[in-house]
Amino acid sequence: MKLLVIGFGQCGGRIADEFARLGMRARIERKLDIITGVLAVNTDVADLSGLATIRPDYQHRIIIGSSKTGGHGVGKINELGAEIAREDSDKIIDAVRSTENLSETDAFLLVAGSAGGTGSGAIATLTQQLKERYIEKPIYNLIALPFQHEEETEGRTVYNSATCLKSAYLVADAVILIDNQRYISKNISIRGNLAKINAMIVEPFYDLLCAGEETKPQYIGSRILDAGDIIQTLAGWTVMGYSQSSIGRRRSPLDFRDKITENQRGVQVINNAISELSLRCNPADAGRGLYLLSAPPKEMDMTLVRDIGAHLKHIAPEATIRTGDYPRGKSAVNITVILSELSGVNKITDYFTQTIDLVATIKRKREGIETEHQDLTEAFKDIPSLL
Repeated sequence: MKLLVIGFGQCGGRIADEFARLGMRARIERKLDIITGVLAVNTDVADLSGLATIRPDYQHRIIIGSSKTGGHGVGKINELGAEIAREDSDKIIDAVRSTENLSETDAFLLVAGSAGGTGSGAIATLTQQLKERYIEKPIYNLIALPFQHEEETEGRTVYNSATCLKSAYLVADAVILIDNQRYISKNISIRGNLAKINAMIVEPFYDLLCAGEETKPQYIGSRILDAGDIIQTLAGWTVMGYSQSSIGRRRSPLDFRDKITENQRGVQVINNAISELSLRCNPADAGRGLYLLSAPPKEMDMTLVRDIGAHLKHIAPEATIRTGDYPRGKSAVNITVILSELSGVNKITDYFTQTIDLVATIKRKREGIETEHQDLTEAFKDIPSLL
């Protein structure tokens, strides 16, 4: 599967930068093209300047709203971010049209953080604009949710997240949810944490995108998971999981302990991937799912595939599950899991509930201020003015 990736705002731009690195990695390691283009869109010049891999020309790093923001961002006001994105959408559409391999693109992936201003406001607006022009290509949103401390200390964070998620859900073919808090590491600098989180967000896409683009016979699986399978799986609220299990040294070809380890590996590897889902959810709420098993050919047998499939079906009984294998790698068993069409996501519901309460509180305060202002005006109407 080949993606055209567009990152909005600081968070979206940095994740898009990681996708650019992923595309370079696929070309170098596997001679495959999985990323047809990467764009970064922002109202802040400094954020665009801080990217490392996306091409530095104005067709790939796109500044919008400079007449309103002076190139310094929208200050977390996502309504302004949405307004600017609508007004300057032609810049982004022109850049998309100029992408060399646009015709080979299977889907668009638009990326943003839900808590900020530019990305939170722009992602749904541009999703809608692109859907009107490229009706034959699915358009997916990948949205990174805020850290817990941001939710607890900044009311605007929750409001932005709720409005961003609702808007994205209404227009995108699928919304891939990423909970930043699940990837955080203690005792690491902020910069180091963010770089690690962005790499972890993007890593599950590597095998998933490469598997269907392989041309060398030795790397083509017995059950190929290609763009069609992924497109048929992704719908509505979506989460991803990824796990890597090292292959230990064998005692002997016939040792019974090695056989026990092999028999347990399938359940272990799928459980690890489920425990690393990008957002905590109940797998039983999924309507669709898939898994891709990637490992050295000699490590993949029918027992392993059967155990993984049976266990995933057990924990997501209502889901239509698609499967694939990818005989790549030398010393590890990797598995990528997607659970999609989730019917209930508690964290998203909490955002909506908190925002409804917040809007009601703001409305009451505004009405109180207006009443107070009227009373004050009435009180000093007879006092002479020096103006």
